[in-house]
Amino acid sequence: MPTEVEFHTGVDEPLGFACRLLRKAYRKGSRVVVTAPSATLARLDRELWTFDERDFVPHARWAGGAAAPAVATRTPIWLVDGEPPADCPPVLVNLGAPMVTEPARFARIIEIVSGEEDELQAGRQRWRDYKRLGLPLKQHPSIHG
Repeated sequence: MPTEVEFHTGVDEPLGFACRLLRKAYRKGSRVVVTAPSATLARLDRELWTFDERDFVPHARWAGGAAAPAVATRTPIWLVDGEPPADCPPVLVNLGAPMVTEPARFARIIEIVSGEEDELQAGRQRWRDYKRLGLPLKQHPSIHG
């Protein structure tokens, strides 16, 4: 079955959207790897601790390119700065990082794209890249954006 790629575009608050999405995934028992620029991952790491005082979304953060640390096997949400390791979860959430080198190794990819022009342009380029690879694409435009 080919990788499903979903784009959520025009998102007003990408970090809040990501927190809600990751909380939902955690509650369903899903495992997810998140990629983003380093500064965005740092903010997401803080937000996952504070966005809802009643909830905790277990997560771990580290630099990509290396094997996952031992704690990762017990952690449902991985925040990876760079290319995710080969043994990462099957669902990828991208908050503006470059497209992973092997998207077909994931069962599902969720791209979260804000309404800012530079983010929209980068998202459009990733859309074209996924399309060129023959992956099925879905777009979910923000109703608030």
